[in-house]
Amino acid sequence: MSSVFLEDLDAETYAEYLSHPGSTVIIPTGATEQHGPHMPLGVDAMLSSDIAAAVAQQIGALVAPVFAYGYKSQPRSGGGNHRVGTTSLSATTLIHLVDDVVSSFLEQGFQRVVVLNGHFENYQFIYEGLDKAVKQATDAGSDARAVLMSYWDFVDEETLDAVFPEGFFGWDIEHGGVLETSLMLLLHPEKVEMDRVIDHSPAELTPYDIFPEDPARTPASGCLSSAQGATAAKGQQLFDAVRGAVAKALISEFGLPDSKRKAD
Repeated sequence: MSSVFLEDLDAETYAEYLSHPGSTVIIPTGATEQHGPHMPLGVDAMLSSDIAAAVAQQIGALVAPVFAYGYKSQPRSGGGNHRVGTTSLSATTLIHLVDDVVSSFLEQGFQRVVVLNGHFENYQFIYEGLDKAVKQATDAGSDARAVLMSYWDFVDEETLDAVFPEGFFGWDIEHGGVLETSLMLLLHPEKVEMDRVIDHSPAELTPYDIFPEDPARTPASGCLSSAQGATAAKGQQLFDAVRGAVAKALISEFGLPDSKRKAD
């Protein structure tokens, strides 16, 4: 196949792939969400798609069209759903979308489904939809398996130390910060305007949520930490670490043969 992206394939090529043992599809998920003044609204979807494609090439999988809308951005992890540009789904809608799409893939013949999450707030609702779809398939006699993962969980301590030499403040305030900006500088540099980065201290957030959301409780930039230290070189370190670790996990979980492997 000339492309790992399912949407690029004709129906016959797609069917031929499905006829092989171990057919695997990776569904990238993201959001349409503000990422400060220096990056576009589609960051989460772009990054999850790019990482999914790199992993798919390594393990012989296909990549489904990205879920470009996600669950509501929250002040303590994404700046808040009140931010202009953030366009969100309800929990129920996201659960049903995942259930419907995964169920369809399993019915078509995929034996393994991976959901690669790129938006923090999505996780539990993807979990619910994926659980429902796989349970329905296994109850019907299928031996299908699925894996749900968020890409940032595969950044190892050595890489964190290299990317954040002055100390890592935590994933919950990395929204629009060094990690996402560095990856975008590597993968989509034309979409990043570093001269528009607002340098400020990491947000000091309460350990609880309030309703309605109060815009004054999060930085005006929409970012929860500064992206000032982001570079494409750091993006390469992060990308290599995540791609390798995700592929290794899937090779292990799915028992993929060595013939599927490609050199890191």
